[in-house]
Amino acid sequence: MSSSQTKKPRKNRRKIVLFTLFGVAVGVSVTIALNRVYMKTSTDEYCMSCHVHEAADKSWKLSVHHNSKSGVTTGCAECHLPPKGSANYFFTKLRSGAKDVWSYLSKDTEKIDWESKGQLEYAQKIVFNESCKECHRQLFPARLTDEGVTAHLYYEENEEKLGLQCISCHLDVGHYDPNYKHAKMQGVPQTAAKGDPFTAPAEVTAFENFTERIPGTTVSFGMKAIPGGSFRMGSPPDEPFRREDEGPVRNVTLSSFFIGEAEVTWDMYWAFYAETMSEGRTPPELVYANNSDPDVDAISGPTPPFGIPDQGWGGGDRPAITMTHYAAETFCQWLSKKTGKKYRLPTEAEWEYATRGGTETPYFFPGDPKKFSNEGFWRKLFKADTAGIARYVVYVNDSKNRTEEPSAVQPNPFGLKNTLGNVMEYCADWYAPDAYSKMPDGAIDPKGPAGGEEHVVRGGAFTDDASVLRSAARSHTRHKEWLKTDPQQPQSIWWYSDIRAIGFRVVCEYDDPAGTTELK
Repeated sequence: MSSSQTKKPRKNRRKIVLFTLFGVAVGVSVTIALNRVYMKTSTDEYCMSCHVHEAADKSWKLSVHHNSKSGVTTGCAECHLPPKGSANYFFTKLRSGAKDVWSYLSKDTEKIDWESKGQLEYAQKIVFNESCKECHRQLFPARLTDEGVTAHLYYEENEEKLGLQCISCHLDVGHYDPNYKHAKMQGVPQTAAKGDPFTAPAEVTAFENFTERIPGTTVSFGMKAIPGGSFRMGSPPDEPFRREDEGPVRNVTLSSFFIGEAEVTWDMYWAFYAETMSEGRTPPELVYANNSDPDVDAISGPTPPFGIPDQGWGGGDRPAITMTHYAAETFCQWLSKKTGKKYRLPTEAEWEYATRGGTETPYFFPGDPKKFSNEGFWRKLFKADTAGIARYVVYVNDSKNRTEEPSAVQPNPFGLKNTLGNVMEYCADWYAPDAYSKMPDGAIDPKGPAGGEEHVVRGGAFTDDASVLRSAARSHTRHKEWLKTDPQQPQSIWWYSDIRAIGFRVVCEYDDPAGTTELK
């Protein structure tokens, strides 16, 4: 072999080695650069460069994740990304990062509803439960209270079955919220007007609107006289967004009754709570037995709730929320004894009749549900019309994720406020999807099925789309689901732990033997 032939392979080998070394160098450099980018984009400073809401930064620094006893700071990425090393970490980081950058470049931060971003419903979408458990592997530290031990045992046993998350009970650990407390409420919120307590209830001598006064309190509320008459209950097959349980349409006749101008307020409910509250040592079956006795003098009322049920939104005339159906019935029982009248929850027929106010359209005000609703393909391109509905309804497009006082809306033809939207309202009826098909046409004062597992709720809530706020739309309680994070054994018969948008209004019965108050 000639010397020239020997040198050729050597030159080729050198080129291969040089190219390999160059490739390795480039690869190492790119890896180091990507790693630096990877690490840099997970720092708190980088996160805050996009997340420009100052209150979020301040609340984080006030929280136990930053202002901790140990001095260890929990960063943004440690809560808002899955644990490092998990298969989902990189793809979640990429996806959420792209979304954040796009929002930063395209959205007007002044128009973002920041308050709603701090609510549990949104937090559950951006906080990873596996990350909580990665840091807090010891759920039973020595300093944990007995109630905490019970709660964490309940969590361990039901996490997968009920889909429990740490943040459901510890919403304020990452971003401090002074209005959020996961502990039993102490005392009674004093929200009613000051002054001399009423000594006597309202005297009703005629079938007309009146203002009820609760003796022993400074609380009063409006009751509207609803003349008896007939109406078509349910929705026709061609009504937009109609569901099967809304039909068939039935002709129903109702006797005259009084109904609350607005939903039961916190002023009203706290008055009830202050007079009847119990410490929870009495078993539920004895509470039921006591309250079922028509001759009982002292009604057993709610035990202290966990946290502040008004969610920090304020009391006063805002609707009372989160109580169970049984608690609402007990309130009516207490109110009846206090005033000497017969107060109760409305039947489903009474509720719809009062809400319609003599109308037969989807809402008691003009408008097409399709134009008001966010549902459908066109809503991806064009926003829903809010001009016609927002005057009468507190719903997902105008509520800012909280309830409102009655003054925020205009009344229906009967003078009632917030029958649609704001909070779902309990009815006395048990729920059945085929209730209307089993109801005779021409029924008089129907009361629904004789039994069931869930109760009817009507009207929709501040979190709902316009499609479910129609006068005929029906829904029902979800008792177990609304109590899934309640670790107490037995679970509370008074307060729900997992629903904020449920309340009620009251009906007062009227004896009209002459039948002179029919709707003309």
